Amino acid sequence: MASKKYTLLIGALCFILTNLTAQSYDWKDSSLIPKKSQAQHNEFLQNQQPFPAKPRNQWEIGLSVGNVLVAGDVTPVVPQIGWGAHVRKAFGYIFSARLQYAGGIAKGLNWTPAFNYAKNPAWASSYVAPVNTQWPNAPIPGQIPGQLYQVSSVDPTQAYPFGPEQGDPVYYNFRTVSHQLALQGIITLNNIRFHKSKTSFIIYGLGGIGGMVYETKIDAENANGGTYAADFAAIYAKYEVANKNKRDIRRDLKSAMDKKYESTADGHQLRRPKLFDMTFRPMVQVGAGLAFKVGKRFSIGVEEVLTIVKDDLLDGQRWQEHSFGDASLTRDFDNWHYTNINFNYSLGAKSVEPLWWLNPLDYAYNELNAPRHMKLPKPVLDDADGDGVTDQFDNEPNTPAGCPVDTHGVARDTDGDGVPDCKDKELITPTQCQPVDADGVGKCPDPECCKNIQAPLPACNLVDLPSINFAGNSSSLSAEGKALVGSVATSLRGNPECKLIVCGSAAKSKSGQALGQKRVDAIVKYLVEVQGISADRVVAQYDCHEGDPSVVELRAEKK
Repeated sequence: MASKKYTLLIGALCFILTNLTAQSYDWKDSSLIPKKSQAQHNEFLQNQQPFPAKPRNQWEIGLSVGNVLVAGDVTPVVPQIGWGAHVRKAFGYIFSARLQYAGGIAKGLNWTPAFNYAKNPAWASSYVAPVNTQWPNAPIPGQIPGQLYQVSSVDPTQAYPFGPEQGDPVYYNFRTVSHQLALQGIITLNNIRFHKSKTSFIIYGLGGIGGMVYETKIDAENANGGTYAADFAAIYAKYEVANKNKRDIRRDLKSAMDKKYESTADGHQLRRPKLFDMTFRPMVQVGAGLAFKVGKRFSIGVEEVLTIVKDDLLDGQRWQEHSFGDASLTRDFDNWHYTNINFNYSLGAKSVEPLWWLNPLDYAYNELNAPRHMKLPKPVLDDADGDGVTDQFDNEPNTPAGCPVDTHGVARDTDGDGVPDCKDKELITPTQCQPVDADGVGKCPDPECCKNIQAPLPACNLVDLPSINFAGNSSSLSAEGKALVGSVATSLRGNPECKLIVCGSAAKSKSGQALGQKRVDAIVKYLVEVQGISADRVVAQYDCHEGDPSVVELRAEKK
């Protein structure tokens, strides 16, 4: 059941991130452009400037919570609470600045005992630590002259043989309260995308400077004001100092101590400036993080910030102890770590989302794919033979001038005799009369009827034939036109000796010629296919009158 819940949660997150990825902004929207950049924006819209103005982008505010620790000389106890708040503003698609406050309480506890802590006043003032001074003589009664000794840090009259593990064992511990304020520069590493519009997941690095105040305390006294000397000695005697016993030693130490952290740790005293009664130190920060977009204005991030201060007393311990002898300062300074989850919200009306979430290549790629702003030259389509069909679609690139063509640029040959209509002296040559001569005239064989010549047919008496009007650039017969053509067909059926000429306008342009031809063909087709008039009784002539090009005249053929 739990696995199903996790699967649904991951699926929902992926769905949200997928939808968020598609969001962008309208680059034409002038309300998104700051007043100082309006001139550039207007020049860009008018193609006088190649670069669009940078849009106004939102501020980000955020809260964070996480774990803090001091990387120093005392083993840190984790997790420990840290918190923070910030405000962030983008100055470009890659660089942004952030002002961040961060606080935290770090703790530490060593599981290995220390004996040579005489130089640490916070411990040496209450616990017996041999002062590592070699005495050539023994001024204390009962000691052997000439023997080397160590004197107690608590009672100078008490001496110990010169060697390791003399005096009280102590287990270093601390609690440090810190407050930090830093101005950080953040570099976004992956919002420039070459293969997608934008991302809902970013990686960034940061660096900053600022100030830190801190106060370190140690737990050196029990609830009664006494020391833990007896408890520490018992734990030291109980366990071998070995990694396998680390967990048990730390458990017993936590059980024995009251965790009040009442004693001031070794510090800088008056040698360092104070602020709010805490030690002040300048600091440098470096870090890195990941952020996930989870809403139009919301994001969640995971971040690690390392605070570097030239200070070895964040954990209250700065001595590199030998088993015995004179202790020296440790080699490295302490560092403060803050590993956190941050919850961020973007503020601002008439603004785009923070620029680190936008891909600056988004506009360029979209404009290349589907230009909305680019000034494109007017296309030039060659037509070498001037027939109205561009060369790239012309199946007959060398059509003679003045020849009507079809949509493929091929000269029309209505009767299919191989001679284009523009040269054909017999536009409709019956199939039985083909092949034809160079003028498109066929040689028809004498019909059988000629053997028995009949009397001539009476003259055709078709009169008052109508003209057919076409609307606009239409080549289709209207209902009125069909009615008129139908009445003519009735007359033709009543006068079998008559033939009909369908006479089109002699248009000057090729497009007009093509339209006129389609209109003539529409009437011929209606007579033949719909009204059943024999095709040889209907003659199509495409340029036989000079009148209105929208009118096709119907004439009786004169014999």
